[in-house]
Amino acid sequence: MRILIVEDETRLADALSQILGEAKYQTDVVYDGQDGLDYAATGQYDAVVLDVMLPRMDGFAVVRALRAQGVATPVILLTARGELTDKIHGLDCGADDYMTKPFAPEELLARLRAMLRRQGDVVLDTLHFADLTLELSTNTLTCGAKSVRLGYKEFEVLRILMANAKQIVPKETLIVKVWGAESGAEDNNVEAYISFLRKKFFFLGSHVTIGTVRKVGYLLEDEG
Repeated sequence: MRILIVEDETRLADALSQILGEAKYQTDVVYDGQDGLDYAATGQYDAVVLDVMLPRMDGFAVVRALRAQGVATPVILLTARGELTDKIHGLDCGADDYMTKPFAPEELLARLRAMLRRQGDVVLDTLHFADLTLELSTNTLTCGAKSVRLGYKEFEVLRILMANAKQIVPKETLIVKVWGAESGAEDNNVEAYISFLRKKFFFLGSHVTIGTVRKVGYLLEDEG
């Protein structure tokens, strides 16, 4: 899952990115409200961690603008101000949750998981498709008695495909969610990792294949 962090305190932004990265989330970080709005408005993020006091546009305004544009991405607001009126205002603007600084990393992760569940993104330990099982905590792909550990990008590509089983996943979605919108990754990067995964499926003896929809994207298929 890809999380956008909007925080103007560089050290805190870096700490948040590290915390979320260790929990196996991918992150993009921006440092002012206008950039936060521009990034979040793409709809490519699973959640936004958004500071309230930001340059150019405060967090309340960012949430209002996102909701006005029809972007439903869940948002956690962060602030040093703990007054009840501020919390109510943030929630009324369209935020999904509100945390007062300082906070424990474990609480942020727990609130993020709960928020994603409420939005319908099921947070599981494993994903299944046909004869394949993907262990999310260990990046391990299993078929019958055989298993293999996936590299980070292999894992992320397959996680997205399995979470959208039998649906076509556009190449653009894989690029943004796995490499990042500003990464410069292209179609051939995706194609390379699809090839790696197909070789892993063959090694495991799986009946699953990754189908290609020309000029569109990929989907998992059960040939068993």
